[in-house]
Amino acid sequence: MDRPTGPRTEDVLPDTTTAAVKIVIAGGFGVGKTTLVGAVSEIRPLTTEETMTQAGVGVDDIEGVERKTSTTVAMDFGRISINAELVLYLFGTPGQERFWFLWRGLFEGALGAVVLVDTRRLEVSFDVIGRLEERRVPFVVAVNSFSDAPAHPVEEIRAALDLPEGVPIVDCDARLRRSGRDVLMTLMRYLQRLALATEASAQAQASAS
Repeated sequence: MDRPTGPRTEDVLPDTTTAAVKIVIAGGFGVGKTTLVGAVSEIRPLTTEETMTQAGVGVDDIEGVERKTSTTVAMDFGRISINAELVLYLFGTPGQERFWFLWRGLFEGALGAVVLVDTRRLEVSFDVIGRLEERRVPFVVAVNSFSDAPAHPVEEIRAALDLPEGVPIVDCDARLRRSGRDVLMTLMRYLQRLALATEASAQAQASAS
């Protein structure tokens, strides 16, 4: 029997698509980036997960995620249609610092990012946020739900991460498609607000000159 050739039906972009945006899903090791991309992607996600071996002992910081047996070594990739016209391409970053040299390419051309955090290990997000701020990539913070994670008020998390007041912080269950989609919608609304503010500022400067 002949095997079907060509792309699967679900992989083909709708004819109505008029815009595609690159979004990065970033965060420390073991915060749920691969899970989030896989949950929201409407196509079969591309993952580069490999089994963790003894080679990573003493190199990778697995404190708090000792039961994790695999890790992303390059990137995760997925796609989600926000509406009939807009499609987001999702690129998940590797979490371990030894793979951060790949970030430069992953962030090239990205419109914005989601920083996924685990309140049990907020410190693993400090360098991630710092790198985004250095690259001036707008981002929102999504607090992933873990059953044994303590609840913290939003302002307490904001202070711990030293985030400006305007950066959105939202709750998220990375396993649920609807929850992940809500996070992405929060990011798109935030990017729209930033764009409008930039436009208004430019118009004000033009009027004053």
